Amino acid sequence: METKKPSRAYLLWLIPLIAGTVYILSVKKNTAVPYQQTKGLIFGTVYSMTYQHSEDLKIEIEEELKRFDASLSPFNDSSVISRVNRNENIVTDTLFRKVFERSMQISEETGGTFDITIAPLANAWGFGFKKGAWPGQQTIDSLLELTNYRNVAMAEGKVIKKDPRIMISCSAIAKGYAVDVSAQFLERKGIKNYMVDIGGELYLKGVNSKNEAWRIGINKPIDDSLSVNQELQLVLQLTDMGVATSGNYRNYYYKDGKKYAHTIDPRTGYPVQHNILSATVVANDCMTADALATAFMVMGREEAKAFVNARPEIGACFIYSDEDGTFKTCITEKMKQYVAKDKPY
Repeated sequence: METKKPSRAYLLWLIPLIAGTVYILSVKKNTAVPYQQTKGLIFGTVYSMTYQHSEDLKIEIEEELKRFDASLSPFNDSSVISRVNRNENIVTDTLFRKVFERSMQISEETGGTFDITIAPLANAWGFGFKKGAWPGQQTIDSLLELTNYRNVAMAEGKVIKKDPRIMISCSAIAKGYAVDVSAQFLERKGIKNYMVDIGGELYLKGVNSKNEAWRIGINKPIDDSLSVNQELQLVLQLTDMGVATSGNYRNYYYKDGKKYAHTIDPRTGYPVQHNILSATVVANDCMTADALATAFMVMGREEAKAFVNARPEIGACFIYSDEDGTFKTCITEKMKQYVAKDKPY
């Protein structure tokens, strides 16, 4: 007896049914494993990690973060970076070397607007890990002699300084790398859907608990030294990216009626004075995004925009004020694809 072949119309009806069933099963499989949220304090800031896993990994996560703190925290007297700044004869660890090497690369790429030898200047202005007095021009000139990434090098794991007074600060890149290291830890656990947030620097992978790309908000750059403002200027929806924001609206002070923000220009020795208020950067890793966000705050909007436009792998959003003090947003081409359509800005 000859078997009758299914009609073409029947097959066309069956295909979307099968596809829909597969999709439903995949969604059920994705949501069957719960999303955990782990929070805590590290590096003097708050961390938060949301990840899809059957267990709470807080203990292991904090072990990873403590390992990082022991390498790169300037507030930890026994850390590798603290010992380097005291000119102890030590061989640095892998974490420190990774950050140092990437810092040198980014300093070269950005023409020195990013510079980890900025520490003495940051301290002098009261924004570093040591509090200084108000610096005069003579002090700034003397500190500028120490401020140049070309004055330090790595040889056989040791930091070589041209002048022992040089001090290193990785505060503008270390949090980003801590995010990347934490993401790598979650990857080793087989986790495919997660968000790592350390002090506002993030790495996002896969989807959230709603099976959608992750959503993050960028705050309006309102003077907010207590970090209580939660009003958003922009919402991004993205995944598989590192994101970092640098701004001058939370760490600043006034003297003689003039505002001084925490971003120091390594080329002049003074806090930057231009209309860019915050820079948000997306990149393939958070360490790069973190360092570039700081560099862009030094560059200013036009120079930073030109830098981004020459590098298609990077996206950026700059919030600045016009002559009337109104907030304006400049979004580069790559970043536009990540702006949430339901609440762009």
